Amino acid sequence: MDQSLRFYFIFRGMKKLLFTFLFLFPSILTFSQELNFTVIINSDRARIQNTNVFTQMKNSFEQFLNGRSWTTDEFKPEERIKGNLLITINDVPQVGVYSATVQIQTVRPIYGTDYESLAFNFADRNWNFEYIESQPLEFNRFTFLNNISSLLAFYANIALGLDYDTFEKEGGSQFFAIANDIVNNAQQSGRAGWVQSTSDRRNRYWLINDIYTSSVFSSIREAYYFYHRQGLDLLQVEPETAYQNILEAIKLVAAANKTQPNGIFTISFMDAKSDEISQILKNASLEIRTEAVELLLEVDPNNARKYNELLKS
Repeated sequence: MDQSLRFYFIFRGMKKLLFTFLFLFPSILTFSQELNFTVIINSDRARIQNTNVFTQMKNSFEQFLNGRSWTTDEFKPEERIKGNLLITINDVPQVGVYSATVQIQTVRPIYGTDYESLAFNFADRNWNFEYIESQPLEFNRFTFLNNISSLLAFYANIALGLDYDTFEKEGGSQFFAIANDIVNNAQQSGRAGWVQSTSDRRNRYWLINDIYTSSVFSSIREAYYFYHRQGLDLLQVEPETAYQNILEAIKLVAAANKTQPNGIFTISFMDAKSDEISQILKNASLEIRTEAVELLLEVDPNNARKYNELLKS
């Protein structure tokens, strides 16, 4: 393996080992922020005159996400995790109360290229919150303070956990543990999205359940590592190995889906990766493409057309 490639991943892989040491000696280094999120607020449906509140809301949410340190690891500015938070305000039933949906996306840069791979793509359909202009947003891992900071902190830790999983097998566990605590604390609020609902499985409770609590979907976390670290990152230098490992990642996702079909973690993975897979595998061998398509048709039948195109290449 190229020595620069080796050094790059040794450095990222050491982050988990450094975590405990630096936690014990926090004064040794000054740490930078880890996230670089853009918040976009669509208020077309809000039907209120004072739209300045949404500008303040955007700035407040971005400051909460990007202006604090979520870990004790040191991130260079170019290493910060990029993401988008698209908030659609569906209703304002009374002054200061908002009903919204949220689309969360994060990307992960691919080594040796300018390409950024969509790592997480999730639609949170049920978020109700109260916002007062200029209100400070505080967060406590062990206490539910409000429905804004809890949701933002939840997805911050999901973004961190998945990013770390792409560099090391189960490297993001410490962040998923925090996200799980946030869900457990928020359940006492009775707010939608935090509880074990049978009618709405696309919520925060089921997302962290599939990612962290349930062992059924642990293979998808391993798939994140094979797909990114052993797949996309090696595509320029060892393409045959990379394609084989991308196939291995698809097998791991298919195994979870076979045990429990249509899990939210499975759906989220495919929502992020279906387009990319259908493009990247065009240059793989016919053997790999054939096996991959067979698995993809089982896991993600809604995108059968694009996967079948792989067999025509």
